[in-house]
Amino acid sequence: MSEELEILVVDDEKRLADPFATWLETEWSAEAAYSGEGALEKLSDSVDVVLLDRRMPDLSGDEVLTEIRDAGYDCQVVMVTAVDPDFDIIDMGFDDYLVKPVSRDELIEIVEDVTTRATYEAEIQEYYSLVSKKALLESKKTERELAGNEEYQELRERVAELEARVDDAVAGLTTHDDFVAVFQDLQSESSD
Repeated sequence: MSEELEILVVDDEKRLADPFATWLETEWSAEAAYSGEGALEKLSDSVDVVLLDRRMPDLSGDEVLTEIRDAGYDCQVVMVTAVDPDFDIIDMGFDDYLVKPVSRDELIEIVEDVTTRATYEAEIQEYYSLVSKKALLESKKTERELAGNEEYQELRERVAELEARVDDAVAGLTTHDDFVAVFQDLQSESSD
């Protein structure tokens, strides 16, 4: 991936956090925090991905995740933990979940996956929003009115551009789970 990302690795075990950060630094900028409080101190709007352990003393990963979402940070969060997932994860606001032990390749792949999915989701959301606006205008305006309106023409061009990207995004979803997750997110956001 050519995009420069900032990654925050959060694990109370320094012997894990440091190697994880070092592995990721071969591709992007990575920094380690060794506690939940330390993570919140290092967190900023420039952080793109947080790799977060769940089981930490004082402030757990679950609590850090809640703080990240409540504060409105626009980062991807991957739980990287020895805690096997249970039904409690259903309401948690993370983007993916890895169970330790994990390899360097797995960490790099998960960072690439969550950042790519975030881009796809934003473009898919924009596409559906613009298609809706286009359809509404087409149902209310005459062809002549539409043809003579510069904003509508720009809207049509943007819809066509996004349609090609959305097609690529859907084709780029590597698993059935990826595909279902993107469209479930879209459905839940459109019903809010």
